[in-house]
Amino acid sequence: MTKMFANKDKKIKEVEEESKQAKLQLNEIMKVMKTKLDLWTQLMSQMESQTEVGSGSGTGMGEAACRKVFLTSRTKCSIASSMILNETYASSGAKVIYSVASGLGHHWEPHRECRRRVTCILDCLEVANLTPKLQGSEIIQLDNIRTATMEDITSVHSRSYVSNLEKIMEELDASGEGILPFDSIGSTYVTTKTLQSSFVAAGAGLSVVDSVVAASKVSENPPIGFALIRPPGNHASPYKKVPMGSCVFNNIAIAARYTQRVHGLKRVFIIDTDVHHGNGTNDAFHDDPDVFFLSVHQDGLYPHNTGKVDDLGHGNGEGATLNLALPKLTGDVAMRNVFDEVIVPAAQKFKPDIILVSAGYDGHVLDPHGRFQLTTGGYYTLTSNIKQLAKDVCGGRCVFFLEGGSNLTTLANSVVESFRAFVGEPSAPPDFKYNFFLVEEPSLKVKEVIQKIKHLHSL
Repeated sequence: MTKMFANKDKKIKEVEEESKQAKLQLNEIMKVMKTKLDLWTQLMSQMESQTEVGSGSGTGMGEAACRKVFLTSRTKCSIASSMILNETYASSGAKVIYSVASGLGHHWEPHRECRRRVTCILDCLEVANLTPKLQGSEIIQLDNIRTATMEDITSVHSRSYVSNLEKIMEELDASGEGILPFDSIGSTYVTTKTLQSSFVAAGAGLSVVDSVVAASKVSENPPIGFALIRPPGNHASPYKKVPMGSCVFNNIAIAARYTQRVHGLKRVFIIDTDVHHGNGTNDAFHDDPDVFFLSVHQDGLYPHNTGKVDDLGHGNGEGATLNLALPKLTGDVAMRNVFDEVIVPAAQKFKPDIILVSAGYDGHVLDPHGRFQLTTGGYYTLTSNIKQLAKDVCGGRCVFFLEGGSNLTTLANSVVESFRAFVGEPSAPPDFKYNFFLVEEPSLKVKEVIQKIKHLHSL
């Protein structure tokens, strides 16, 4: 017993020392970064002065034009400040950098897609000692996330789509109802704050991208990124007029366009592990040869009639869409085979600059909205494999985006397993109560799908 406490005290002292050294490094970096921030602050002040002069002068800019210039400069300043600070975090030797946007204003308690999805994850990370407080500099939570701009959103969705949402928010606010279900099956809803929460969620994802890319420029082993955000995004399609599948903006598609536009990372490899086909992301890049979309999902599940194996993309993008439509009861063994035989060779062939992951956890055996039978240990293995794949093909640049998962317990525990994989901790011991629900996997059917995919994509 004495030895156990001594080891625990030793570990605490080691973490405290690491944290102390990290803080010293950050202080030095912050001195340099403060100079950059001061320059941006001066720029914003100058633009504000121009606005005042222009609006009061008959020969200057008009008031509306000046306001537009000022707001644009303020937005750019905010984004630059966020990128500078996140670059500072990225230089600290972290193993995982994450952001949190729990969608406080987008909440409907009876609904499965509510803010408790994120708060439960945060609680479990705390219990598992996987927080910045307990892991020193290895785990960093971004406290300087930014809101997505209209340019970010309209890189995927039309301006009319956003305008339609704005109109719905206004009508909802005027009616005093507060909540508007969007479809007959109750999968999607909006509140008066949904649009605001969705801009924040998309921006939180971009903030993580900034940090991971910045870290990859100074380290051969950059941290993995995780955007713990909601509402999720993989069902939000640029071809739809309204949200669907609990999704408003397609966060990962917006991030893909952002990495291309802002960071010059042309080739993006997206892995969607949600049990439901990511139809929105599929639509967004269907004809784009520079974004490879790979979805592992249950065949025939919502949104129905999408994600078929023979959907390879079209036009210039033919071959850059890969849909692994797997049979129900697919589990950990099948997922490992799929990863080794399809995902790895597809990524090696595509040669991406970055990997983005639509991290759905609704393939768990106890999740009520799918018929896969993955376990928390299976998600640990999948995350570890993706982490290694990113190191092998794109310098370790990899960002996860939270998607589905409606059983709060298995969702939180599975995300915890992903974090364990990020920092290199062993997986938690298996929970044998899952064995009661596990049945034999359809290995022959899975093998048939794998062989067909390998033939169609020449893998």
